[in-house]
Amino acid sequence: MSDIPTSALLFDMDGTLVDSTGLVEATWAGFCARHGLDLAEVLAYAHGRPTRETVGRFLTDPLLAESETRRLVAHEESETAGITAVPGAAELLAALPPGSWAVVTSAGRRLAEVRMAAAGLPLPALMVTADDVEHGKPHPEGFLRAAAALGADPACALVFEDSPAGVRAGLDSGARTLVIGGLTAHDGEAERFPDFRGFRAAVPPAGPARVVLTTPEPAAARTGAGR
Repeated sequence: MSDIPTSALLFDMDGTLVDSTGLVEATWAGFCARHGLDLAEVLAYAHGRPTRETVGRFLTDPLLAESETRRLVAHEESETAGITAVPGAAELLAALPPGSWAVVTSAGRRLAEVRMAAAGLPLPALMVTADDVEHGKPHPEGFLRAAAALGADPACALVFEDSPAGVRAGLDSGARTLVIGGLTAHDGEAERFPDFRGFRAAVPPAGPARVVLTTPEPAAARTGAGR
């Protein structure tokens, strides 16, 4: 167990708080079938990035890319089948005081609201979405904006991520970054946990930290991966 004092907790959404893997993969599979693209290649690029950026990466016609982005976003906003909360996420968020946490996601605001609701998770007072930033992940802009809005020094913040692009953004923001899920690429740079089970949050009686987060043993430390 480890106690981490922090001024702000900044959560990615898809794959971190919300398990939407099946829906996301099915959406991109349809996109690939429509345009004759390799699904594995598209998924590898798309993970953690805004839809518009992924579409623009694989469709060179700007008008086609714009129309496909609109189509995909509309589809995603209308589908919630299979969406669930990552284990332990609801309990952790319920324990956090207002104003201590934010969602920083590559999804648009409407999609973030739809998926958080479908997973039965509360909306924070602050969300930084793809609609709010000029540079998507792996750029750290979203996390820096969220930390500033919460009045926190990024060096005193915690980032929770599941994708290579997201982890890179978290690390480059200067925040301590925790990986949720099976991503092992950043073992040695970021502690890794399968989900939020075993996480606990408490409000300290005094001091600059808003929350003391207690975590279980990291997965990398148990397995020795990346060490």
